[in-house]
Amino acid sequence: MIAVQRVTFAVLAVAGMAVAFQSPVLTTSTTTTRVAPSSSLSLGMMRDNPNKGFFPFAETTATNKNTNMNKKDVVTSLSMASDNEDSSGSLRQLLGVKGASKETNIWKIRLQLTKPVTWIPLVWGVMCGAAASGDYHWMWNPLDANDRDVMLGLQDASKGFVAMILAGPFLTGYTQTINDWYDRDIDAINEPYRPIPSGAISEGQVMFQIWFLLLGGMGIAYGLDVWAEHEFPTVLALSIFGSFISYIYSAPPLKLKQNGWAGNFALGASYISLPWWCGQAVFGTLDRPVFFVLPILYSIAGLGIAIVNDFKSIEGDRAMGLESLPVAFGVEKAAWICAGSVTLTQLGVAAYLAFIGEQTYAAILLALILPQVYFQSTLLLPDPIANDVKYQASAQPFLVFGILATAVAVAVGHHAIGV
Repeated sequence: MIAVQRVTFAVLAVAGMAVAFQSPVLTTSTTTTRVAPSSSLSLGMMRDNPNKGFFPFAETTATNKNTNMNKKDVVTSLSMASDNEDSSGSLRQLLGVKGASKETNIWKIRLQLTKPVTWIPLVWGVMCGAAASGDYHWMWNPLDANDRDVMLGLQDASKGFVAMILAGPFLTGYTQTINDWYDRDIDAINEPYRPIPSGAISEGQVMFQIWFLLLGGMGIAYGLDVWAEHEFPTVLALSIFGSFISYIYSAPPLKLKQNGWAGNFALGASYISLPWWCGQAVFGTLDRPVFFVLPILYSIAGLGIAIVNDFKSIEGDRAMGLESLPVAFGVEKAAWICAGSVTLTQLGVAAYLAFIGEQTYAAILLALILPQVYFQSTLLLPDPIANDVKYQASAQPFLVFGILATAVAVAVGHHAIGV
């Protein structure tokens, strides 16, 4: 009972953190598809017929009498649109997503190159791994009188924060930077505003950033092993393996991303399995099959999520000879592959949870799958290119909370389950 209480409190706390971490993604997704709706509408009306007044209906005598007022309204609307676009572009620049404004500050450019918006899934993965360990301690747990050691809780919170810094800014930042370097020719077609193809950062500066993030990440990983008193440097080994996968994903001669299947699975594993294992290794052990089976299954779902990101790059991928799944199979078939891999994988996880005796969590996971299927049928399958961002913003929260539910199931049951 005590273990269940501790895990319940952990879920509430982690879910609260998740809202904070998910917010930038949803905000970014929204701004990516529709920035300043009122301003865009106003400008669109003017472009449709520049000879007419600001309003989209015929001018009346009253309208003519207020021409000066209408002109002022137009100027105000244009000014507001410009301000909104500037602020939105600046935010996108900091997050490293499409529509970023041009920047000359080298530190902002370096941050953009690491794509901070992509850190979020890795940070979430670390939190899920910590929850799955069953050994994370809180500073004051209102549900468990035995889990109120402030100093021990502060130490675990510090470990978790450092593990997030490792997974997010350092190793994800390294991955994104090296990927941008080897994708500079493709980005010149798909995303010419990116720092490297636009010439905003030099080759030497990029190389320095790659090595700084890689070596810094290795140092942090080893420090976590020492902190956790590991006999074998598990976190360092995971970091080396993940960095190697990141390199062969982007760099020739292997360049896994040239093959849609291998590249997308490598991406899914890097975003789900590796950070999960990192978080679990910091607070617990990786000594049972369940700790490997579930993250690897979720990596197949990650393959599907990676396909969604490929829809926006079809033109550049085809021009550069990359066999992404939308290029290889066509948009419609790739959308079905995406939906199938995400849904069937989660059904497999639910079945596995039921098999090891966690029927309640299997039912919770099934309930979280239903809205994902709905968004697949209404957004992804009808038009994956137009709805890619909207689909991810709508469906992915249910996926990530399903991953958390699975981690909690492991925490509740793994001490008594020898699988």
